[in-house]
Amino acid sequence: MELDLAIVGGTVVTASDTIACDVGILGDKIVTLGRELKAKRVIDASGLLVMPGGIDSHVHIAQPSGPEVTMADDFASATASAAAGGNTMVLPFALQQRGTSLRAAVEEYRREAEGECYVDTAFHLIISDPTPEVLGQELPALIKDGYTSFKIFMTYDDLVLRDREILDVFDVARREGALVMVHAEGYDAIRYMTERLEREGKTSSYYHAVSRPEIVEREATHRAISHAELVDVPVMIVHVSGREAMEQIRWAQTRGLKVYAETCPQYITLTADDLRDLNMDMSGAKYVCSPPPRDAESQEAIWEGLRNGIFQTFSSDHCPFLFNSPAGKLNPKSRTSFRWVPNGIPGVETRLPILFSEGVVKGRISLNRFVELTSTNHAKLYGLYPKKGSIGVGFDADIVLWDPERKETIRQDILHHGSDYTPWEGFEVTGWPVMTLLRGKVVSNAGAIVGEKGRGQILARELSTYARSSQHAS
Repeated sequence: MELDLAIVGGTVVTASDTIACDVGILGDKIVTLGRELKAKRVIDASGLLVMPGGIDSHVHIAQPSGPEVTMADDFASATASAAAGGNTMVLPFALQQRGTSLRAAVEEYRREAEGECYVDTAFHLIISDPTPEVLGQELPALIKDGYTSFKIFMTYDDLVLRDREILDVFDVARREGALVMVHAEGYDAIRYMTERLEREGKTSSYYHAVSRPEIVEREATHRAISHAELVDVPVMIVHVSGREAMEQIRWAQTRGLKVYAETCPQYITLTADDLRDLNMDMSGAKYVCSPPPRDAESQEAIWEGLRNGIFQTFSSDHCPFLFNSPAGKLNPKSRTSFRWVPNGIPGVETRLPILFSEGVVKGRISLNRFVELTSTNHAKLYGLYPKKGSIGVGFDADIVLWDPERKETIRQDILHHGSDYTPWEGFEVTGWPVMTLLRGKVVSNAGAIVGEKGRGQILARELSTYARSSQHAS
């Protein structure tokens, strides 16, 4: 058998093993691991780590964001940015707007993505209007079509579901075997805090964080877990920001409940103080996201959860807007109150370097745990394993070559996203992606996008065993 490509001389790292060996690729699959492999083409990975391409299972791309506000990334720019950051797959959200068909929303979103992607994609769903037709017909049919996970919100005017609606959606997920992602923040508590702060004249970006304190996240997390336990459905609590919500998740996990958790770079590197405006310039709006970054103690709590297994995934929650734009962070209404600043920050390209530098290099997590958190568990939880998420015979040849010694300063002018800023401007990291291969073809090399737009596929996914209810676990 003559190989198409051999990656030689590197150190292969998976979630379980670290091995000095070569990787042999035929077509778009890994077909052998060994020594002194011969192939039509050879890539020398001496001194580099050879890891499965990153899978970012929580990104927002070209998503409707409200009147006169536009997301900064389309599928081309977002997936180019992902590839440059060492990722080979992203999972964005097809959003159902209230009063519309869920099926139509998915089909429209798919049309936007087709032919535009540099890396593979698969869609989660967002359920904002769980009508009898959606729950009885559209959602079950879409799950069978390979859209095997969906997200619900416990806040935001146009997305929040009432408790009974949450229970009804959970029931469909349990019956169909889909995994539910939950944005857990309490809607009424946030409205109360926002209105109180505005009456007091506290309207700058910083008060976004004050309006969404940890107790609001803690309460909603506990409520989501309670509903999931009642229905007997596994849930993923996304973008956990600190100890209070994390302790609710740990409580559930120690009781044997199938409650999974995700966190993000902003919760290990940023704090609420970053939201403070400098000289009335609204610079704090650059950091507005929900839940907001907390404080140093919360960062330490998140590291505790990353080390001890409370968190299964580390995602970016990439949600990019332009800062200096009337259609972005500095839209006219946002100048009147923090409540109108678009929620979200860019981060798909910087996710891996930040976790590697702050986690692996500083000894907080192992190299294998890094791979688990950034690739393997995403594939397992969202129905992509064993096609994606590891380096082994039969897996897609989705690979990142990583220089563990390279020092880099994150800055806007080297990034590929559509936003006009990065929240991590000037942030120094050690460890950087050198080359990204999608199914055996180089898509990013030395910071340049060299792959073909449209080679990224839109994938259907299997039901995940992690999404099975306890009743159906066997």
